[in-house]
Amino acid sequence: MENAEIARLFREMAELLEIEGANAFRIRAYRNAARVVEEHAEPIADLVARDGKALQELPGIGADLAGKIEEIVRTGSLRALKAAQREAPRGAVELMRVPGIGPAKARVLAEQLGVRSVAGLARAAKAGKIAGLPGFGARSQQKILDELSARTAGEHRISRAVAAQYGESMLAHLRELPGVTRADIAGSFRRGRETVGDLDILVECTDGQAVSDRFVAFPEVREVLAHGPTKASVVLRSGLQIDLRVLAAASYGAGLYYFTGSKAHNIAIRRLGQQRGLKINEYGVFRGKKRLGGAGEMDVFRAVGLPFIPPELREDRGEIEAARRKQLPDLVTLADIRGDLQMHSTDSDGRASLDEMAEAAEAMGYEYIAITDHGPMLRMVQGLDDAGFRRQRRKIDRLNARLKTLTVLAGAEVDVHADGTLDLADETLAALDIVFVALHAQLDLPPERQTERVLKALSHPSVDVFAHPTGRLINGRRGARFDLDRALRAAVDHGVLLEVDAQPERLDLDDTAVRAAIAAGAHLVIDTDAHAPAELRFMRWGVDQARRGWAAKSAVANTRPLSRFLKLLHAHR
Repeated sequence: MENAEIARLFREMAELLEIEGANAFRIRAYRNAARVVEEHAEPIADLVARDGKALQELPGIGADLAGKIEEIVRTGSLRALKAAQREAPRGAVELMRVPGIGPAKARVLAEQLGVRSVAGLARAAKAGKIAGLPGFGARSQQKILDELSARTAGEHRISRAVAAQYGESMLAHLRELPGVTRADIAGSFRRGRETVGDLDILVECTDGQAVSDRFVAFPEVREVLAHGPTKASVVLRSGLQIDLRVLAAASYGAGLYYFTGSKAHNIAIRRLGQQRGLKINEYGVFRGKKRLGGAGEMDVFRAVGLPFIPPELREDRGEIEAARRKQLPDLVTLADIRGDLQMHSTDSDGRASLDEMAEAAEAMGYEYIAITDHGPMLRMVQGLDDAGFRRQRRKIDRLNARLKTLTVLAGAEVDVHADGTLDLADETLAALDIVFVALHAQLDLPPERQTERVLKALSHPSVDVFAHPTGRLINGRRGARFDLDRALRAAVDHGVLLEVDAQPERLDLDDTAVRAAIAAGAHLVIDTDAHAPAELRFMRWGVDQARRGWAAKSAVANTRPLSRFLKLLHAHR
């Protein structure tokens, strides 16, 4: 039982309790538990097997929730969840995943219109049936139509970070089998896409049938779609499909290249091969019937006269021409990151103290971090006021006096009002080491007004970083729409860095915006936006996102030593 699966069940329980109108404390307890479980570095099932009482040492997990976790691990289900599913209107949970539809509206749609799915919601909205319902109106109906029209196939995809829990666990499961010499996840996962529709796992081994048998016996499997010595396919309890391909050693590199994709990139490479009289497919590189290579992925690139192209760039977006000209960027790596510059503590909405966040960052080998708690505008997270930031600064100074290898910067994540003004006094902002600005509210302003709002905020002399610029949530909300080109030019003009937020549900900026930012001459920072020590591990997702945007180490400010980072950060002050 993967941590992600336990978390999924708890999140569904919270959603059903919301529809039921249950106590807010119960709802929040399930949501918090879902996050704690999902973030935990060790498989929760191992904790249960070793000592069930250890569950109660996790933050926010008391005896009741610990018992429910044990029930899920031991039985694969939760009785309380099944009972809640029977009580809730069918389809209401799915409707709540459309931005703007909360529990009350989901219940009305399900009970009064019989809407059971997002497709049914779209039909009802297009037919004009929603505007007359209690709590709705013409504007609500139009907003639903706008949200649904903006949705793409991506809504059927899951977070890469969640998919990793299943895929990497499956890899470990297969690698335990004697005779398995290589095993990798390919497809869009390997290319670093922020969401995946399914997973492709490739294996090189001595006994394909044994690998296939072990594959379909993975404990999370709900349904077996195919089961043979070279191919197998399963659907997990989470709904994620995983496909297995068993490859011969002579073909493994070519197969890994082929199944990594993208389709457009592969077609372009095959054309180059055809121009040289070669045939390139998942089995190898051939001239006529003669095999020229295929055991290693580099065989494919060597055959067409190109250097290795990292998987994250294989989208047929200019990478082949750049490779031909020897102009591929030396992409940033996780090992290059020297500091994490956005994180939160219990002084606002974090789940760990300043000291705990610093200790965790020091253990990871970071040279510096920044604590960037929220300002007063976000009352729901008990943001700090001006006096609160002054008090926190004194705590950070005392903490720095004790730390040996880590420097903690005093910062803030400051909200931008609709008119572009900031949520803290100028004197407070000027006294901070680093100031992030972010859009958290009124993300639906018209693009022209949103652009002016952003430009005014970026022009403030104390602003250092534009945090998760659009405010989007993947598969949740679209985020703010503004003139990105003008915002990028303003960031460069004012020396403001642009954040790649590594939270798996954000990954904001997206890959195309990262590339545009670099082309405009802007510098990036990659941060975890961590609210607990375990979330510091999210840095890998932000680095992968930056790599997809062609970010070299030099484009990322927090790859620099502290002294050079601060010089770049404050060059505009």
